Amino acid sequence: MDAAQLQTWLTWAATGMIALGVGGGGFLWLREARFGAKRRARLSNPGGVVQGGAGESAAVSTVVSTVKRLGDRMAIQDPAQISAIRQTLIQAGWYSREAVAFYLGARGFALILATGATLFTVPWAMSGIGGPAAIGAAGVFAIAAILGPDQVVKARRRKMALEYVEGFPDMLDLLVASVEAGLSLDAAVARVADEMGRRYPNLAGHLRFLTLELRAGRSRKDAWGSFAERLGIDEAASLATMLRQSEEMGTSLGETLAVFSDDMRSKRMLRAEEKAMALPAKLMVPLILFIFPCLIGVLMIPAAYRISQSFVGGH
Repeated sequence: MDAAQLQTWLTWAATGMIALGVGGGGFLWLREARFGAKRRARLSNPGGVVQGGAGESAAVSTVVSTVKRLGDRMAIQDPAQISAIRQTLIQAGWYSREAVAFYLGARGFALILATGATLFTVPWAMSGIGGPAAIGAAGVFAIAAILGPDQVVKARRRKMALEYVEGFPDMLDLLVASVEAGLSLDAAVARVADEMGRRYPNLAGHLRFLTLELRAGRSRKDAWGSFAERLGIDEAASLATMLRQSEEMGTSLGETLAVFSDDMRSKRMLRAEEKAMALPAKLMVPLILFIFPCLIGVLMIPAAYRISQSFVGGH
């Protein structure tokens, strides 16, 4: 390897380290902001106990307030677009009224950070040594700034949707048992929310919110429709439609929930079987790339060594 190739490899390695450092720093900042929000919520309680880190909490609060102010300045004027963003954030687990402002502020803050990081690569590109690497690093910063916040929201949304899908059959089983025991549907929802709080806390939170809407006088059809929109999964939409049709046609609620619960349980079993059937195909790639070369090496190296020794001994 000559000097030019070595310099190119070192340049790309430096680019990778810079990108890794920026990504790790952003992850640490987001995690600290999350911990800071939890600390502020805990300290806002009357019986909260302050535990060290006052300066750190003040710094995090300053950063969060800066992001919020930036989001307020970047506020979108289209109500439909704001409603769509709010719905997406609710499905991802952020229910605050200021969630849209924080989201827009995070996007703007990410663009500012990417712009600053790109400016640091300008002298590197102008030097003529690492021009392509500097351009690549600037591209990585730009892509991370543009797609980073959206990917975080999508990842959180997928995580929440997975919990909802896993907990939905259990919720239906508990609803069926409660309704068949003599409780009304509204009382059964409140009871199921208390029972599922430990295993599926986010789903239980949506059930409690549904209970509050029903107690506030909202119609059952609208309350269950909003519940399905907040969860954002097909099972919840099917349940809301089924309850609306059952109420309009006057069919037995217990039997309807029992049939729907059996259907959900069958779908969960089919999803498990589908994942099991796809497992051999997914194992093929690591088998070919990692396990198969090791087996070939273990089987062929001793034979090749013996053949080479026989040739040496023959000579």
